[in-house]
Amino acid sequence: MPLNSIVNGITRTIETATDVVTSPFSEPVIRLGVTGLSRAGKTVFITSLVANLMDRGRMPQFVPAANGAILSAYLQPQPDDTVPRFPFEDHLSKITSKTPSWPEGTRRTSELRLSLRVRSSGLLSGVSGPRTVHLDIVDYPGEWLLDLALLEKTYEQWSAETLDRMNYRKSADGFRNTLDQFDATAEFQETALGALSAAFADYLEAARQEGYSDLTPGRFLLPGDLEGSPVLTFAPLPDDAPQGRGTYWRECERRFEAYKKQVVKPFFQEHFARIDRQIVLVDVLGAIHNGPRAVEDLRTAMADILSAFRPGRNAWLSRILGGKRVEKILFAATKADHLHHSQHAKLTAITAALLRDAKDRADFAGAETQAMSIAALRATTEDTVVHDGTELNVVRGTLENGRQAAFYPGALPDDPAHLLGPARDRAEQWLDEDYGIMNFSPAPLTLKAGDGPPHIRLDRAAQFLFGDRL
Repeated sequence: MPLNSIVNGITRTIETATDVVTSPFSEPVIRLGVTGLSRAGKTVFITSLVANLMDRGRMPQFVPAANGAILSAYLQPQPDDTVPRFPFEDHLSKITSKTPSWPEGTRRTSELRLSLRVRSSGLLSGVSGPRTVHLDIVDYPGEWLLDLALLEKTYEQWSAETLDRMNYRKSADGFRNTLDQFDATAEFQETALGALSAAFADYLEAARQEGYSDLTPGRFLLPGDLEGSPVLTFAPLPDDAPQGRGTYWRECERRFEAYKKQVVKPFFQEHFARIDRQIVLVDVLGAIHNGPRAVEDLRTAMADILSAFRPGRNAWLSRILGGKRVEKILFAATKADHLHHSQHAKLTAITAALLRDAKDRADFAGAETQAMSIAALRATTEDTVVHDGTELNVVRGTLENGRQAAFYPGALPDDPAHLLGPARDRAEQWLDEDYGIMNFSPAPLTLKAGDGPPHIRLDRAAQFLFGDRL
């Protein structure tokens, strides 16, 4: 084992042990990880959550707010000096302005500390004053989240799985054509591999636009300072390519392993492995709209992602010996405001079924998990219209062009298997139903004093995630 890995492990163990020993006498900290895939709404979730914790008038299902235990909430500098601050104020101003707009999505890791002044409870409530609990919210791109599953895979496994998925995606046509013309038997040349890698990156972007979820390596989509580096210049190759010394296969394998060691693993150690509670935001409605193959791709992607979590209860001895483990994981289907409330229970059931493999794995390890349908910022109202003599429960909202529209996405099935069956069979389309989707702009808000932005079940999500710690 490399010396630096040993030193880092010892350092983290000492830090964890110190936290455990001093926590009864210091201000407790809850580290909440907010993760999810592209367009799942991480930025809006964090912005609305913080705003609603600071102004708690719309949080009746969040017990510490409802019973008055939270006396005040305020922002403080985050403890990690090298991590950018989540730009809460900028994002809030966008969604609450007279002409509101959606904030930009996550492109890097960021953090925000919200400190909560809480009335003491229990045996010492009569002799002790209020206490402070810090909620450290860690936000990072969903594209990077997918990479955590790579830690357990070899280059050969990743190549085989990636090339197999391409057989079912039109977005892969360009890369497949480039790969067919690529001479893997030729003498290695950086320019040739660079062209193949660029074609692979173009495929990943096209697949994301097509609605697919499993798009590893995620840094190919958000390269940042690594753009053009060897660690981001490789591509999957078929297993019949020459694999001897000096071949394209061997060089791609080396760079794949370097990517895991130098990019994925440090991220896991510095941020992901320190999480106490986790919410995984999932655009289930978007996947359903994109068809059975997108739903199956989402299912397998989330199962892979959960393999990187280390769920379990934070017993003090296990924390000293092995580091923290995620205690609670919430799987949240976002954009519930795109559905009439009469369909929310169906969306929740589909989410639970879609994530069954991953959820059972976490449950078995001791973590408490739950599925829920939420909308961090409600952009629609509900209505009933008559269409061809039939009453339809619809939602109304403002489109990106400023026009008002009523929307009926289709009736979700009562039995989730009616979706997951065709998805597992890799059907090209749904047989008996089309599921629509519409992009609504945020609605102009007129907030009363003490009220945060309107939402759907954000209070219940907060109660599950950290209500017990307050």
